[in-house]
Amino acid sequence: MDTNRRNQLQGIGLGCVAGYVDTLGFIALFGLFTAHVTGNFVLIGAGLADPSHVSILLKFLAFPAFILGVAAARLLIAASQSREWPGLALSLTLQMLLLCGFMVCGWLASPIGLDATPLAMAAGLLGAAAMGVHSATSKLLLSHLAPTSMMTGNVTQIVIDTVDVMRGAADKAVGERCVKFIWPLAAFGGGAILAAFAYLAIGFSALLLPIAILCCMIIMQWNLDRIQVGAA
Repeated sequence: MDTNRRNQLQGIGLGCVAGYVDTLGFIALFGLFTAHVTGNFVLIGAGLADPSHVSILLKFLAFPAFILGVAAARLLIAASQSREWPGLALSLTLQMLLLCGFMVCGWLASPIGLDATPLAMAAGLLGAAAMGVHSATSKLLLSHLAPTSMMTGNVTQIVIDTVDVMRGAADKAVGERCVKFIWPLAAFGGGAILAAFAYLAIGFSALLLPIAILCCMIIMQWNLDRIQVGAA
């Protein structure tokens, strides 16, 4: 598989996972954002102003959980680089394991009521930690890709490039950049829509899809690493 095709598949896969997990967490766990934890600050403010909002504590704790996920990924990647371990495959595996924990705790907490039980809290925090690993991995190891969880920047870049195309100021790089940014954005949106329907249909078992996507990416990366080691 050539590099451009691999980059495109990685962007699509990770964009879909981020949109999917963020939406499922929002629907299942009292409006919790797992991938966009800063969005929880808005909900915390609304909750403090209106006590009828539920689970403010979960939204408070999601931020340190996300930070712990970022820190864990950084330490794992640093160790991988110093010991020549397959850093990307290991980081994706850590994210997958945290999502498995998210799913299992969600199963055990179901049905989710009006209050956040300890198991529901654990599910949300594991989801936030998984997305922390996702964000750190993207920044540290996949910086050549477009962002796969923060879509505001992608939309901004696509609009800028589209305006340049319309005013006749675009070059070849603009077209290539549009392709680079549009696929993760489309995958994120598709994942978000799919997650909403999947959770309503099968509950937390819907997390099997992003787990499966990560498994495929891990296998693909392990195979690539093995080929590169053999070539060396």
